[in-house]
Amino acid sequence: MFEVHQEFTFDAAHRFPRMPEGHRYGGLHGHSFRVGVTVRGEPGANGFVVDLGELQQACAGLHRELDHAFLNDIPGLEAPSLENIARWVWERLKPRYAGLAKVTVARDSLHQSCTYLGPHT
Repeated sequence: MFEVHQEFTFDAAHRFPRMPEGHRYGGLHGHSFRVGVTVRGEPGANGFVVDLGELQQACAGLHRELDHAFLNDIPGLEAPSLENIARWVWERLKPRYAGLAKVTVARDSLHQSCTYLGPHT
């Protein structure tokens, strides 16, 4: 079994509207995010688990949606926590990549990350 990994980064603004009055996360702020996408499987007849060029293009499309955006305005990211961003990325890639194993979203400057392993079944 193999795992292949693709990363992309984006910078975006967000806020958490349900925070208590005066909480620092309730105000508009931004971060640099790093997203890691891992696909697991056995190499096919072509020798690859997944076409990395194709995966890179799929990630580039997500980058275009997220980069320099106000995340709260993106459907599904009204509460743009690391957890919700990871799930949002998963939901967009899973239909194309049956072997999608995990999505990690990190804010490296804060030494924080969240990994989503898919819905619990």
